[in-house]
Amino acid sequence: MRRVDHLAGVPLCALSSLLMPVARLFRRRSAKPANVLLVELSEMGSAILVDPAMRDLQARGAALHFVIFRQNRASLELLGTVPADNIFCIRSDGLVPLVVDTVRFLLWARRKRIDTVIDLELFSRYTALLSGWCGAGRVVGFHRFHTEGLYRGTMLTHPVMYNPHIHITRNFFSLVHTAMTGDGDHPPAKMRTPDAALTLARAPVEADSARRVRARIKALAGWDERGPVVLINANASDLLPQRRWPRDRFAALIRQILAHRSDALVLLTGAPAERDGLGELARQVGDDRCVNFAGEVAFADLIALYDMSLVMVTNDSGPAHFAAVTRMPTIVLFGPETPALYGSLGPTEAVFAGLHCSPCVSAANHRKTPCVDNRCLQAIVPEQVAALVRPHLDRVSAGRSLPAEEGS
Repeated sequence: MRRVDHLAGVPLCALSSLLMPVARLFRRRSAKPANVLLVELSEMGSAILVDPAMRDLQARGAALHFVIFRQNRASLELLGTVPADNIFCIRSDGLVPLVVDTVRFLLWARRKRIDTVIDLELFSRYTALLSGWCGAGRVVGFHRFHTEGLYRGTMLTHPVMYNPHIHITRNFFSLVHTAMTGDGDHPPAKMRTPDAALTLARAPVEADSARRVRARIKALAGWDERGPVVLINANASDLLPQRRWPRDRFAALIRQILAHRSDALVLLTGAPAERDGLGELARQVGDDRCVNFAGEVAFADLIALYDMSLVMVTNDSGPAHFAAVTRMPTIVLFGPETPALYGSLGPTEAVFAGLHCSPCVSAANHRKTPCVDNRCLQAIVPEQVAALVRPHLDRVSAGRSLPAEEGS
């Protein structure tokens, strides 16, 4: 995808930049943003991290629309902030479907009378083209200015400087502020987002979903709903495998958790494609209370699973952000990236070794790294993580799955 974005994106952005002065004569203009389109295709976690900024847009009277890759739609729907009819999905499983859906999107955006676009992507020329040609008179997005960022042409009417020193959600607020105020400063967004704004709504737990999840856990693990459930997400996207803590460390951690509480149940969560790898981890642990749960519940049922679980230990990946819309706390292992920029907005504890080489991926290098030996994560030892899990286990009295003050 990066190769196509480079080989096709550069000449298309250059050609589009030449045509933009004429194209802008036919764009939809409004004094104040009314129909706002947000563009975020490839990052499932970002669909959660942008939610506080989207709710700010709603509070200012804007109708929200969103375009995202089809396989990532479920993450956007966890909180239901964007109406289902206002979500457009693009297929990314082939060049022909991509081109067809691109044309369909451009027509859809005009039917929706989009007047403002906020491009949330940092690295994509494709999203710059979508934003520039969808007919909106106001196009806001991150621009490289004097940095070594990607060439994305001149599709933006309101370029905003990406700040690599603040959390990505604060950067999203900068885009919203610029879109809503028409900020004339250069660069724009000379503003501050209060800490209280960086909060997420809690996703509702459907009763049917909770029943399905309980039934599945009982069927696989014989759970009697009395002992605490600890989730382990030992996976991370193949786009950045350096984010994975070694499997033997996870195995050692799980054995310590099970030794600390004789009634604890550990579920290994993941997608169906990760089932074989997690099966090996379960065999490495060698305890019936460690159950391979990959692919056992649908994505829509994750909220119910998280709601009835005590705590989750996870690599820096999407589940840390999905869990942030529930009451379940997370312990997140960071290495190639930093929690200062991409940390979960929910109740979370970040574990970060802080080696001099870490973080090694950022907007400055387009999230690429030459590292093939992630010592930043190998420096984190099981005893260190177990020490963070134990207080959660100790808060649960015998015969309960959650602390009394949180309900069951």
